[in-house]
Amino acid sequence: MLKIGILGAGHLGKIHIKCIQEIKEYDLIGFFDPDNEIAKKIEEEFHLSRYKSVDELIDSVDVVDIVTPTISHFECASKSLRKFRHVFIEKPIVTSLDEAKELIKITGEANVKVQVGHVERFNPAFLAAESFFHKPMFIEAHRLAQFNPRGTDVPVILDLMIHDIDIVLSIVKSSIRKISASGVAVVSDTPDIANARIEFDNGCVANLTASRISLKNMRKTRIFQKDTYISIDFLKKELEVVRIKDVEKGAPSGMGFVIDMGPGKGFKQILLDKPEIKSSNAIKTELESFYSAIINNTVPSVTINDGYSALEVAYKVIERIQQTIGAY
Repeated sequence: MLKIGILGAGHLGKIHIKCIQEIKEYDLIGFFDPDNEIAKKIEEEFHLSRYKSVDELIDSVDVVDIVTPTISHFECASKSLRKFRHVFIEKPIVTSLDEAKELIKITGEANVKVQVGHVERFNPAFLAAESFFHKPMFIEAHRLAQFNPRGTDVPVILDLMIHDIDIVLSIVKSSIRKISASGVAVVSDTPDIANARIEFDNGCVANLTASRISLKNMRKTRIFQKDTYISIDFLKKELEVVRIKDVEKGAPSGMGFVIDMGPGKGFKQILLDKPEIKSSNAIKTELESFYSAIINNTVPSVTINDGYSALEVAYKVIERIQQTIGAY
């Protein structure tokens, strides 16, 4: 059993507390949050000890779960790593690429495990889709949210789009050739809606749209590759896979249907598959996977380098938007 403590007990921190209390392999010994009102509620609701400081909590655990505002990620993570603690850190990993590079350096010196909380990697619909990926060539993602003042201190790229950036980077095995982007600040001081086009050296193109001023919520990604179309609904946790294969004339259609491609072009069968999705809590799953990586000394599912890569692309998107509409 690993002793774990949580830094940050706000909205997301509270969810982490609930999940960790359900994982028997962790011994949740306490939390730290500087807000007295929040801390009191957590103590009463979860019967959990509040530590007096970040350092006191770090000294008492094997694993530190960082769910603080992004601006404090670097300080909390670097302190933990310098005391050789394993670290789970929410996305975005830190506030700048320089901080991320320094954190990677410290992690290597500490020789401990670090996992970044890109939770959509553990969405059950995405996990069910992974076996169908084979050289995607076009990806279209829409991540739309109704307005919520929480998170508007950063561009929508760092708040929402970074989820899809990480997903795309995890399934496209190629270097990026070009990034184009545009965005608009509507109700805050930074872009609230943005679109990015990412072109890869292997010819794949990803078109990502993120908005936090929509009338309805949507988290859907469509992936196109040779003979296959994959639709992942991250919000509803649903998956559809459409496959096309060559068949002989008169072949039974089975679960799909056969179409005539024209003179001399043969016949193709279109098959629709809606795999059964096993219900699961993605945050709980990612925390369980981190425990497994520590105990079995394996590479975490979402590494610190993955967190850096997603942040690097996110900042390139922001840079392109600044070039397009001027600094905001």
